[in-house]
Amino acid sequence: MTINKISVFCGSRSGNNHQFIDAAVKLGKTLVKNNIGLVYGGGKIGLMGVLADSVLQEGGEVIGVIPEFLEQKELAHPDIDMLHVVKSMHERKELISKISDGFIALPGGLGTLDELFEIVTWAQLGLHKKPCGILNTNGYFDFIHKFLNHSVENEFVQKEFADMIMFENDPQKLLEKFFIYQHPQVDKKLELNQ
Repeated sequence: MTINKISVFCGSRSGNNHQFIDAAVKLGKTLVKNNIGLVYGGGKIGLMGVLADSVLQEGGEVIGVIPEFLEQKELAHPDIDMLHVVKSMHERKELISKISDGFIALPGGLGTLDELFEIVTWAQLGLHKKPCGILNTNGYFDFIHKFLNHSVENEFVQKEFADMIMFENDPQKLLEKFFIYQHPQVDKKLELNQ
């Protein structure tokens, strides 16, 4: 699979553990090493800013997508290669989906989870067949992994769809999984309980 640009969902805060910052820096360097451009939320604060700065310092391409109402709040990054200012969060996610060849979540809050699960849901529905992964720094997403397994056990999520989210601690290993990713061929049947 050819991957030219990867979207990274991550926090507009840096969190309380320096490992989160280190992971953002390492991911940025790994993207550039693999000749992959970054697509992200466009901010210069929190892990978003750390990640963008890491890619820029290595000479990589950075494309930001930010809604008008967040342009000032998240302090749009002034040094990135391109900044798309859109009207809404939905337009942001739609554009990110179109211009990215894969999606990675770093630690973040509710917005990060919203972006991750919406893009995975779109994959489940067949709206795209691009790889989705989580860089599980310091076990930050362990509970999400447990929740997905719990959802499979309780038959709310098919295992093939839960497995679309690839978990890794190392960015290079995650990218290697992306390069060989095959979208699941599953016939999703809707069951109506009466």
